[in-house]
Amino acid sequence: MQKMAELLRLRDECREGTLGAPALSGSCLADNRLNLDVYPDGCCRFLQLFKEQQGEVIQVEFLRLSSNDHLLGTMLGSLPYLKHLKSLVLKGGLARDKFGSCQHGSLTSLPQDFGNLRYLTHLDLSFNRLSTLPSCILHLSSLRQLLVSHNSLVALPEDFGCLSKLTFFSAMKNQLKGLPLSIGELSMLQDLDLSENALELLPEEVGNLRNCTELDLSGNRLSSVPDSFANLKSLRRLHLHSNLLVTVPASLASLPNLSRLDLQNNCLRTIPADIQALPFVHLRGNPLGGAEPSLQADESSARGLQRLFLASGENSFTVTSKGCKVVLACGIHFYFPPGAASDPLRIYFRSLAPDPQWVKLRHHDVLLSRVLELQPHGVKFQQEVQIWMPFVSPQTLHQHEVVVRTFSGQSWSDLRTRVEQKRKSKKPVAHCSVLHFSWFLVVSRLVQNECEVPAEGTLLFSSVDPNIKVIFPPGVTKETRSVKMQVLPISAEDAEEITANAECRASPLLCLSQDSLVDFLKPVRIQLPLPPGVTGLNLDRSRLHLLHGDLEGQTWDDITSQVVLEFTHLYAVFEVTHFSWYWLWYTTKTYIGGLAKKVYERLRLYQVNFIALQRKKDPEQVLLQCVPKHKVDPVLKKLQDRYRGPEPSDMVEMFEGEQFFAAFERGISIDMDRPDCVDGRLSFIFYSHLKNMKEIYVTSPMDRKGQAVKGQVSFYRGAIPENIPEDASRRRKGPDSLWLATLPIKLPRLKPRWEENPGPLFGFSFPPLNLGNAETGYLTQANLLGIARRVGADWQTIGLNLGLTYQQIERIGYNNREDLDKQILDMLFSWAQQNSEDPDCVSKLIRAMKESGRQDIADEVETIIDLGRQKYSESICRVGLEQESSTEDSAIAM
Repeated sequence: MQKMAELLRLRDECREGTLGAPALSGSCLADNRLNLDVYPDGCCRFLQLFKEQQGEVIQVEFLRLSSNDHLLGTMLGSLPYLKHLKSLVLKGGLARDKFGSCQHGSLTSLPQDFGNLRYLTHLDLSFNRLSTLPSCILHLSSLRQLLVSHNSLVALPEDFGCLSKLTFFSAMKNQLKGLPLSIGELSMLQDLDLSENALELLPEEVGNLRNCTELDLSGNRLSSVPDSFANLKSLRRLHLHSNLLVTVPASLASLPNLSRLDLQNNCLRTIPADIQALPFVHLRGNPLGGAEPSLQADESSARGLQRLFLASGENSFTVTSKGCKVVLACGIHFYFPPGAASDPLRIYFRSLAPDPQWVKLRHHDVLLSRVLELQPHGVKFQQEVQIWMPFVSPQTLHQHEVVVRTFSGQSWSDLRTRVEQKRKSKKPVAHCSVLHFSWFLVVSRLVQNECEVPAEGTLLFSSVDPNIKVIFPPGVTKETRSVKMQVLPISAEDAEEITANAECRASPLLCLSQDSLVDFLKPVRIQLPLPPGVTGLNLDRSRLHLLHGDLEGQTWDDITSQVVLEFTHLYAVFEVTHFSWYWLWYTTKTYIGGLAKKVYERLRLYQVNFIALQRKKDPEQVLLQCVPKHKVDPVLKKLQDRYRGPEPSDMVEMFEGEQFFAAFERGISIDMDRPDCVDGRLSFIFYSHLKNMKEIYVTSPMDRKGQAVKGQVSFYRGAIPENIPEDASRRRKGPDSLWLATLPIKLPRLKPRWEENPGPLFGFSFPPLNLGNAETGYLTQANLLGIARRVGADWQTIGLNLGLTYQQIERIGYNNREDLDKQILDMLFSWAQQNSEDPDCVSKLIRAMKESGRQDIADEVETIIDLGRQKYSESICRVGLEQESSTEDSAIAM
């Protein structure tokens, strides 16, 4: 009781220091469940309930809390009092940093008397900071499911096998280097996930897991697997990809239920014939048939290095001191020279959509690729690692150059980059070298010339226009400083078109910058060519203006009277002591600053058209795209065989990195729970050289059985990039300026493909299905029918990845050999019935779709599940902590 009193005292103290925590009435706690991870102050709410309704709280059987909560340590002391607890989730990862990465929770240990929870069957401690498995867990005699993934475990307890009732164990993404011999005592274990650890050797006792159906050991450092694997007679899926395997036992081919064997990206040079003949074995990324490496390998040659080819679903690989070459599915290449990593290192990667909130483009930059994130961040290699990143070829390279830009976490910087071509495809790649990993992307920028300016002075000229020179006299600086120059030529035609004045002429636009905040000690001499058509012989000095712009191009000041301008036949020469933008104009206009600002703004705009097309075979699938004007015809020609729709919209102008929205109107709607949906509108970011395209499914609340629905999609402006001139931003505000274009969308009369009556489906009769659970969202029979509509001739691959045996697939194909629809239905519902009691079946379905190359279906399933989660969370927020059974129906995905 003293401990209880101390707990309540701590609760009072934390309550006093917590602002805005709403009071919970007695009616909020009902039945036996508490799902508080949906609240940012869930631990505070729990402690308040524990104080005010202690008698009811200690009866709770299901509890979910976020370990990202700062009051987690205070709350842990109350857990042993929940004697009836059956399921406990203390996960981190619910909070994210500004880059979208999950943040680990603060959990490092559990109270010792936590082991007294004799009814606990499910424990999830994922995404925390556990370095050792709390010993109290070994006393949980009823534990069946244990999840400790995404922690920092280096070993499991020697007596780990005492958890004799365990059926599911996941310790993926830890730092495990070995397994205890007692692992073989887990006789009831069915699913074991030890992927992405540091395992080098497995004990023979793993072969005692006779009830194990799925074993994931991918992403480790295994060079071999025990012969005792031949005893795993129940095994259906064995994942061994991304290891260092040089041999595998032939006995794996005799496992009677095995339907997937993944051996990709290993060091296998030979494979037993029986294994190679298996229809479900995956061997890509192995040096099959290659000669054994010599003991004295030529380190100057990369030919002997291991080559890894990663599939689209993989997100990591291991680098050893021997080095390797790595090819990602998206075309990115890496070269790790021997000795780059002193110890085996696990590399994680992901491709991110560029977000203008942190991908900051400079003036006249053009984005040419997605963002590549490589982890671990900041780990320094012993030798430079080379990266080749594919990119979209820019329209012109005369005024621009391609560079790889990297993000340190605070700022972006450009790397020394060489543009090359792939040997076979001739597509361009940007080649750079780095000593550490972070975020990378490819941009096209104005050509940059730079030099170091010493006290003795120097000369800098432009490679774009060699007539532009900057002369630094002796004594111009005390300390050596770095100076950069960029030049943007302005043609007479562009100046005339933008200004609507044939007499307006402008010199190339010059930008100078330096790495010092101190002005130069002596004037710096700048030479600019006169505007086109103007020479020293016909020059009218009253019409010539020298403009100085700030670094953002927001203001342009006429400084003609503030400097001494000298003229030759072709050039104008003047002196300055600080750097910025400089521009020569030749015109009769008097307000030159406004004219220059208008031209500068227009030089950064792109003329675009919007298209909205519908698939010919499935009109509910709509493709939306924002296309630069010169690409419209080629894009439409490419799509015309599969899509139909109205003519493109009228031309509009947009900035690089500008946001816009697509809104479906007049009887057309979309899934409002999409992550890219804001207030019912789809969000886009315009990048001139990337595909500003989304293909989505639309529906209609109107009855389509009797008539078609004639709706529309309208495009509206969104957020403006931060560095856009104020006048341009102001013109894009207000209700009249947000609308861009509207295009018609027509959904034809509904002709359902599947029978509408609830009777047998194509001769099949299945009981109602609810895959999953109320908290994560259900997949119902209706959902599976919708998925079946998307599956085609690839149903066999999907079935194998779902875990159906090769014999089952053959039997389904034979029994329904004249009807593809029946084959698909039989496959999906056979799997669903076999896995209806598996709590992880939905995630397995998503994974199988991704492995089968059907990312579109995987996204649809994830959307259904996310909708279920959100409705479940909303129901909790709406009724507090009402009886869970009352919210289960609302969690079912529609």
